[in-house]
Amino acid sequence: MIQGKRPSRAAFQAALCMALLILLATPTHLRSQSNECKVAFCLEGIGNAESQEENTTRSSEIGSVADAWRASGGATSQTIGITEPPASPLPQDCSLTFVRLCGRTAAAENWFSASMMTPQSGAVPRGLTADGEKSGDGSGPRSVESRQNSKAAYLNDDVFYKNRLEFSLDGGWLPINIPFVFDVFLGDGYTMTDLKYTLVPMIASLRWQIDDAGGPWILRGNWDLEASAAVTLIPRGPETRYFAWIMGFRRNFVPRRGRIAPYFDGRAGLGDINAKEPLGILYAQGQDFTFTLNMGSGVRYNFNSRYSISAGLNWMHISNLYLSQPQFPNYGINVYGPMFGIDVRLGKPHRGSE
Repeated sequence: MIQGKRPSRAAFQAALCMALLILLATPTHLRSQSNECKVAFCLEGIGNAESQEENTTRSSEIGSVADAWRASGGATSQTIGITEPPASPLPQDCSLTFVRLCGRTAAAENWFSASMMTPQSGAVPRGLTADGEKSGDGSGPRSVESRQNSKAAYLNDDVFYKNRLEFSLDGGWLPINIPFVFDVFLGDGYTMTDLKYTLVPMIASLRWQIDDAGGPWILRGNWDLEASAAVTLIPRGPETRYFAWIMGFRRNFVPRRGRIAPYFDGRAGLGDINAKEPLGILYAQGQDFTFTLNMGSGVRYNFNSRYSISAGLNWMHISNLYLSQPQFPNYGINVYGPMFGIDVRLGKPHRGSE
């Protein structure tokens, strides 16, 4: 029987070195596999970024596998040299890369939407007006503006025209006493008494424009026929009230452009006053039945073809035309002051102006 030779010490050392080399090579190979797994996890996380529930479910499943791996004692870890399983299904460096990638993608999307879908400040797309309407050849906004300017310029032609009917309400405060303005025709000397009056007339009128606006330059205008009912309070003077019915004409001076139109009017009528001279008050009115004259001038502002306001000065005269003489002298009342009014069109607008 032949005995085998004992292995030499050198052979034993060589085998030991080979085993150590194998063991050292194994973790490197495993680390490369781990990096490949990390890349796979990154790609898989990016591909499923739109479904967060799916990632959450996958994380819980991998976490369960990790728990089971820990319960098994980690035998494989001792073999391959890994002491702990991955802490999460998506490595930290990969998750940060994924978040940054998503942020950059969202920013790029917002920039693209802002630059392509939103017009620049102050810019209007071609073929549209500022209010979103089609402009055709681009003359839409300019034509609308020109129509508006034309409407404002020729508004007076929609206010002063033949057969227009208006209702007006005027009120005044007439505290300034003066002589009778037509004394020159009566031979009187523009005398005044010591008795002073203040009249507060409130006049409701119906106006009918009897012609269209016409005439040269500053004389261009038309005429109103006025019928009015007046109630006049007398806060200063022996009498306290005056009722009158008056009629007359108004001349409107109508410029071709603008909203303002000057006017001049004259009216005459008759009325009733609670005369106090028969009761012994000197310089008061001699009888109840009297006549009245009104003259005024001012300007009228037209808001539109329906509503207008006016402001001016008005003179008012009350006397009995010497009917109370010789029993009672006729002194009369002559006052003037500011007058304000509002005018409202009655009926339909003129020529479809509205």
